[in-house]
Amino acid sequence: MAAAAESGRHRACFVLGASGETGRVLLRELLARQLFTRVTLVGRRRLSLSEETGATVEQAVVDFERLNEHAAAFRGHDVGFCCLGTTRAKAGADGFVRVDRDYVAQAAELARAGGCKHFVLQSSRGADPGSRFLYLRVKGEVENLVQAVGFDRCTILRPAVLLCKRQESRPLEWVVQKFLGVLARVFPTAYSVPVETVARAMVATVLQPGKGRVEVLENGTIHELGKAVPEQGT
Repeated sequence: MAAAAESGRHRACFVLGASGETGRVLLRELLARQLFTRVTLVGRRRLSLSEETGATVEQAVVDFERLNEHAAAFRGHDVGFCCLGTTRAKAGADGFVRVDRDYVAQAAELARAGGCKHFVLQSSRGADPGSRFLYLRVKGEVENLVQAVGFDRCTILRPAVLLCKRQESRPLEWVVQKFLGVLARVFPTAYSVPVETVARAMVATVLQPGKGRVEVLENGTIHELGKAVPEQGT
């Protein structure tokens, strides 16, 4: 794994969704491990950063409604990480579809055209384009669209319920997270996964050789990969 990490230090990557729960942790992991000489954050606004040591961080502010006009933001990256997403409650049904499917698929196409070889997508457990549930159907549809782009390597992570401390207040979700946190002590890989584990698993997919052009990693495998990459400072 160390050899792979060494080669990774001379590459560039971009992160979509760096302001979200998983994306923020992923960015912290990438910067702390110095895996890439250049990390580009692609988003609709600039982020205030405090952990820039060890990597050159660039920020590309884009209009997702006119993403084709921002093709330059996706050029010159070997690896692309995508944690982009919203919720139906926050954006409405149409907005959710636009962000979680359309924006992601278009970004993947631009990334491939810009030279990206490996695309790492955070999806969801139960993703299924034939599901009657909007969330799972959209996640399944975007998985298919990203695979069809034709990356040399495409890794799709399907985490269960994410355990995290959200920046925004969601009282009902807080109760659910507390319950799942207790449940995770009994069934650690069955129903949930900490965002830190997901982020480390995303890092692990870069450090380890692929097992085929497309890999779909379910929740149990995400836990295993997350544990395979030691926490910073340990």
